[in-house]
Amino acid sequence: MFFVFDIESVPDIDLLRQVITDAPDDEEQLLAKASEELTRNNSGFLPPMYHRMVSWVGLWIQNTGEPRQQVAWTGENEKEGLEQLIETLQTYKDFGLIHHNGRGFDLPLLTYRAMKFGIQLPLRLNRHEIRYRFSKENIDLIDEFSNYGASSWPKLKHVGALIGMPVKLTGEGGEVYTMFKNGELERIERYCYEDVVATYLIWLHLKYTVGEMAPEHFEGLKTRALQKLHEIQKMEHEDGEVDEDGE
Repeated sequence: MFFVFDIESVPDIDLLRQVITDAPDDEEQLLAKASEELTRNNSGFLPPMYHRMVSWVGLWIQNTGEPRQQVAWTGENEKEGLEQLIETLQTYKDFGLIHHNGRGFDLPLLTYRAMKFGIQLPLRLNRHEIRYRFSKENIDLIDEFSNYGASSWPKLKHVGALIGMPVKLTGEGGEVYTMFKNGELERIERYCYEDVVATYLIWLHLKYTVGEMAPEHFEGLKTRALQKLHEIQKMEHEDGEVDEDGE
């Protein structure tokens, strides 16, 4: 079994106030100063250590690609969310992982937050077959497409555009904090779910492209997944129309 997953997070304001030199009281000023002091990228996106989890979505799939079960959590009680994710990851003994930049962000975030709350992660996450960068049981699409850094890292929505599959229609990562402050937890989970289905679809395309999936099997799985993706995006579109009308 494989677990296709994504985590949404927001800045850990309490932690930032502890680690930023002369931390300002104003939250926007604090985030701006944290971006200057703690990031090493042009986007200003904080490293995983300085985030807290607000949502996760996972899709269990069989090794042959068939979806088995979708699971999710979204909320303000981060410890509860971590415990639910850990319980979910114990559903199967020898699971694999599929994600987009999970090695660079999601998995380190899990480790940091589990340390914060004194929670033990599943031992499977520390096994060689998961920790090993070239593992076929921990598949990071960034590594797969860049040949482990030999080429540039692709954005999820750009790979989606390449194969004619529009993604990120429910929002961008930088918008999650605004959604969270506005109490739009359902939108955050929908955004996370869209990323998971998109990741799954791109993985299907990759498996087919490299000859590891028969055309008929690929077409059947792709059709079902595209239908689910469009359902998620339609819900977001309908919600947007309601908001614009003020109803």
